[in-house]
Amino acid sequence: MTETIMAYRRGNGRVGVRNHVVILPVDDISNAACEAVANNIKGTMALPHAYGRLQFGEDLDLHFRTMIGTGANPNVAACIVIGIEPGWTQRIVDGIAETGKPVTGFWIEQNGDIATIAAASRQAKDYVHWASELQREECPMSDLWVSTKCGESDTTTGLGSCPTVGNMYDKLIPKGIYGCFGETSEITGAEHICKARAINEDVGERWYAMWKAYQDDVIFAHQTDDLSDSQPTKGNIEGGLTTIEEKALGNLEKIGRECRYLDILEPAEAPKGEAGLYFMDSSSAAAECVTLMAAGGYVVHTFPTGQGNVVGNPIVPVIKISANPRTLRTMSEHIDVDVTGILTREVTIDQAGDQLVDMVRRTANGRQTAAEALGHREFSMTKLYRSA
Repeated sequence: MTETIMAYRRGNGRVGVRNHVVILPVDDISNAACEAVANNIKGTMALPHAYGRLQFGEDLDLHFRTMIGTGANPNVAACIVIGIEPGWTQRIVDGIAETGKPVTGFWIEQNGDIATIAAASRQAKDYVHWASELQREECPMSDLWVSTKCGESDTTTGLGSCPTVGNMYDKLIPKGIYGCFGETSEITGAEHICKARAINEDVGERWYAMWKAYQDDVIFAHQTDDLSDSQPTKGNIEGGLTTIEEKALGNLEKIGRECRYLDILEPAEAPKGEAGLYFMDSSSAAAECVTLMAAGGYVVHTFPTGQGNVVGNPIVPVIKISANPRTLRTMSEHIDVDVTGILTREVTIDQAGDQLVDMVRRTANGRQTAAEALGHREFSMTKLYRSA
């Protein structure tokens, strides 16, 4: 197994595998200005989203955590932040600046769109020149942060693609990488197993309390009859998963046989402890979950899929793994790692894990994933409750 990758070493010591210059809107009404800057300056990318006005409390904290975490992700070389007013804009700029990367904020009030776009475009152009001269350098593979979630799961996911990710973690976590899994509602029916995979009893009890609160305060508090059409989804049912319990047992195959998670992360929170596996309290919705994990600092995402989920992310490469022969026939352009051989007994899970480790290395070295090549840049903020 190759122990090094060619990546970008950032000023704070973190390793990035992409080199984006991002134009980040603080709020929904700044999207147009950000998109105009990205249109003016090639080599930049705007991240429009639907939120950022009249949020409060925990919801507002999550908004700032996601915004700052996105700009702070090591795959971002430099960042322009545009908001309607200076206060919230500066708060995000200051948070990103703690990483040491170049970041500048602009606001539209008392300036207008045209002046703001012109000033931000000039700064963005300077950032593109600077970022384009950065060079990849040899870094230990152990410096990677690799997250995971599954999507459009079916019977092949729990049998093939999720165990492949688990095998990858069993091989890479001991080498010192940071890993992350989540999808809180999707653990339902296997919560006793997940609780037991904590590093110690205290972490397991805290995980269970978090999971139970999600069940009681969110799902059961707002359900109509059950979780039909949500967990499992129509795609899951089409793929042979008839209950959330079946789905949950397949989901947990992603953490392998040896790994134990060290702590629980809030949505979009970066781990502050030692290297290892972490659980992020997160939605099972693909774009939301990947966005939260990217904001948590993870730079490569592994995504097992059965029926064929097409989600990508603007700043983090999403590696698709599938063991479903039909999906490989009908949607092969979306799949990076074909592990159908597990079902035909031509490939062992251990061999499939090696394939995925190699694809993680190749992706870190610059290979575009299928989602990147196809232009999938889904960026979806998580909102906890209605705006004021």
